[in-house]
Amino acid sequence: MANNPTVWGVHMGAHVGDRPIDGGYVGIGWDKMGDLTQIAPDREAFKAALAVAYPDKKAGAIPVDAGSMFKFLHEIKAGDIVVYPSKADRMVNIGRFKGSAEYVANDPDDYLTHQHVEWLGHFPRNEFSQSALNEIGSFLTMFRIKRHKTEFLGKIDPSIKTSLPSIAADPYEAEDTTDDDTATVAASLQAEANTSDFVIKRLMTELTGHQFEDFMAHLLECMGYTARVTPKSSDGGVDVIAHMDALGLQPPIIKVQCKRITSPIGIAEVNQLLGTLGEGEFGLFVCLGSYTRPAIELERNRSKLRLIDGEQFVEMVLENYGKLSPRYRTLLPLKQIYVPDLPKV
Repeated sequence: MANNPTVWGVHMGAHVGDRPIDGGYVGIGWDKMGDLTQIAPDREAFKAALAVAYPDKKAGAIPVDAGSMFKFLHEIKAGDIVVYPSKADRMVNIGRFKGSAEYVANDPDDYLTHQHVEWLGHFPRNEFSQSALNEIGSFLTMFRIKRHKTEFLGKIDPSIKTSLPSIAADPYEAEDTTDDDTATVAASLQAEANTSDFVIKRLMTELTGHQFEDFMAHLLECMGYTARVTPKSSDGGVDVIAHMDALGLQPPIIKVQCKRITSPIGIAEVNQLLGTLGEGEFGLFVCLGSYTRPAIELERNRSKLRLIDGEQFVEMVLENYGKLSPRYRTLLPLKQIYVPDLPKV
């Protein structure tokens, strides 16, 4: 690794799934502009092309987006480091840019401009400080990571333990700042992300695996089910059994597998839960992380199976927070706030 590599953050939408990881790239969109590699390597040229392709775009957003495109195509160098926080699985992916950009007209997600990446590591979000997660929560598509550069580099090179020299100031930094509406939306999204990170970190650090099963059973009861935790020694892959009737004699019966982990759950573990199901029984798999693509495909083909990932689990907690017992509200001290519900810009 270079002595002091530039570290970039890149955002892509949740709909891309794990394609950037499998394909070894990160990408940017603006599909109406066509092949961005054909635009002159000048910020003003990018601004002009953007204004033509998107005539309704706010004037304040044009230099921001043009700056992201210009950086992606002309400031990234081979050996620079990329941090890509994946929305689909709550993983922070860190890699090394190969320094080659290309136009990919048939990209299924309309991220038509790719930078090729050698992925070096994939880490759950709970392994990073909240302050570092806030920095990569930038609403910009492309941005430099400065304050927590060492923390991210240290994940791929444990020998990095001290602060690195700061990089030169970016003369366009003020121009690349988001406009007021975009900044407001960004603040709202950041508040939501911070809450999810907080809830998952607390459950990971404050509960054992069996205590997490107790919490899941209690959450199901808050949702109107009757639930019980199975004995530790003989659960057979089923941690909680839930049902709608008081005695648990009437179908449907829900068998729940709980995993207090943030690493991806594979198809083998999901199949184990499916193997326990009998007539009139449904399977619910709950984790604090995500699921692999084969596991997700399995869910789509099995009507009696439901997979709940970390983001969905947090939503369940928030929707039923007022019904939680005092001990769990003490574990997860939250208060209701109101944030602007503006359209994503």
